[in-house]
Amino acid sequence: MQPYSSPFYFVYLGIALIPIIIAHAYGKKAMWYQIIFTIAFLWLTFAGTVTLWALIGFGIYETILIKIYEFYRIKLKKNTFLIFLIILLLSILPLFIVKLTPVINPVHPQSIFGFLGISYVTFKTVSIILEIRDGLIKDVPLKEYFYFLYFFPTISSGPIDRFRRFRKELQNPIPENYSEMVGKGIFYIFQGFLYKYIIGYLIDTYILHDISIQAALHPSFCSMLVSMYSYGLYLFFDFAGYSLFVIGISSIMGYDIPHNFNKPFISKNIKDFWNRWHMSLSFWFRDFVAMRLMKTIMEKRWTKNMALIANLGYMASMGLMGFWHGFTWFYIVYGFYHAFLLMGYDTWLRLKKKRKWKIPSNRWTSAVSIFITINLVFAGFLIFSGIPNIAIMYKLHLKVALPNF
Repeated sequence: MQPYSSPFYFVYLGIALIPIIIAHAYGKKAMWYQIIFTIAFLWLTFAGTVTLWALIGFGIYETILIKIYEFYRIKLKKNTFLIFLIILLLSILPLFIVKLTPVINPVHPQSIFGFLGISYVTFKTVSIILEIRDGLIKDVPLKEYFYFLYFFPTISSGPIDRFRRFRKELQNPIPENYSEMVGKGIFYIFQGFLYKYIIGYLIDTYILHDISIQAALHPSFCSMLVSMYSYGLYLFFDFAGYSLFVIGISSIMGYDIPHNFNKPFISKNIKDFWNRWHMSLSFWFRDFVAMRLMKTIMEKRWTKNMALIANLGYMASMGLMGFWHGFTWFYIVYGFYHAFLLMGYDTWLRLKKKRKWKIPSNRWTSAVSIFITINLVFAGFLIFSGIPNIAIMYKLHLKVALPNF
């Protein structure tokens, strides 16, 4: 059963959450029940399919890698780059195979290593390896690690949490504002219903489906424009709604996990957008790809050109984000498209500073900034949707579906 996919699923969740709420009300975390709760819903999601064994095998595989590197880095106090790189690449390998399989074998695109949420679990394990190398993580206790890795609400689609942050919540007592967290959790769940099953459904059913076919069969500027906006809005309401379910369930369980969206359509520039859109993912690539690459370039003194260093960071992080979505041309172009937008915005800021241009800051300039930013973002969604590819497919009389986010 797909997570959060049917009314019965939420009925099961509601019943299963009652003991957690009662235990928290009496000041007990009841971790034994939380573990049973997690195992039960993982079984409900993955049982009866090979993905269950893929999930278990992946967990064992990544645990071995992390414990080996923990012993090497912390116990032996060694920090050889080659060993770190091997462990890191081995950690990413299952996800790489999953993403590559549809390209090399389109007839059977499902990899034996694949399971729902492998991307988000991989982000967790990779971040642990990177923070062990940095000395930020001193030990990885298996109980806390496994609960973090398989934390049920976030396993299928994030948000992407960090081990150090999650571990603190595990170790801390029950929050004093737990009753408020329950209230917020219920609110987030109902907000998720509004986003995903009402607004998202209406956009998908009554606008996106028909207009996408029309844009493919009879391309025109207007049909492509409507398709662009409807697809972008559908992505937001569908995925934001899903994220709200996750945040709501986690909040009821007593965990304040990171949010994924913060009013992205009022962004005044492209940097502001990526600080509001799919935040746990964009912050992950910022912290673990862009910033690390920039730091390495400066430490190695490969160049002193800060503009070039920043641009390389954008290219690396956004390019990898594109490849992460899939080894398909429109995902890759989407990633580099946003890299160039970020580079262009940085160039504009430097030019404005150099020329000492004084642009007034008021509601009108803010409105213009938001208008420009959002239209550039929606143009990116058009690339992400693969609309040109869909048009070609329809002309060849092949059935295709819009890619999922």
